[in-house]
Amino acid sequence: MTKIVLALIGLFASLQLQAQNIDKTEIQEPNGGSAINIAVSKFDLEDGNSFFEEAEDLERKGDYNEALTLFGKAAFEYNSVKNFNRYGQAIIKMSSMHYQLGRYSDAEQILLNVALKNYSKTGNRTGIMNTYSLLGKVYLANTKYTQSMWFYTQQGILAKQLKSNNAYIESILGIVQVKIKKKDFTLALRDLKSAEWLANSIKTTQYKAQIKDAREMIASKTASKKVNPS
Repeated sequence: MTKIVLALIGLFASLQLQAQNIDKTEIQEPNGGSAINIAVSKFDLEDGNSFFEEAEDLERKGDYNEALTLFGKAAFEYNSVKNFNRYGQAIIKMSSMHYQLGRYSDAEQILLNVALKNYSKTGNRTGIMNTYSLLGKVYLANTKYTQSMWFYTQQGILAKQLKSNNAYIESILGIVQVKIKKKDFTLALRDLKSAEWLANSIKTTQYKAQIKDAREMIASKTASKKVNPS
């Protein structure tokens, strides 16, 4: 796993170096060279889009390893043309592939060291908020409950600032999952009721199944605890 993380760090270091080399080439181009640069950038962007689309197709088929490789190639192309929005999307997809493959530490490293830095540099607060949500999910899967709780909480704080009710509900539901894992069932149920109230207040049924599943899980866990007290 350490080798994989080091390889990723090397990949993104090369991305930055490539971007720097492109910048230098553009500065040294003689008059009239800008048209050539634009053409190259266009082709690089098209290559990135092609890699990204192919990767998504592989993702839908469940071929996460191959999808990861192609999302990485897409990220390289997007970074080359400094399309940081698409670059961020490719990076998030890379972390998602690691998550699907059970490589939680690798997913964590990409989100912390690449995604958050990219969104912070571009001032994309929505991107930061969504990355917090993904980090909460990754840490939860990796049984790092304190870290998971912290990132879900940060997501909720940003959601309030950005006036995103959906993201705020999702942050609460993430915290509920952490509390269920920690067997804080009373607190989890209290948060679940808050999420349900907010969902009803904005007239959305998007989270109905998720809330129902969480409530049933709490009921099952508490019933089991009564039958087999420890």
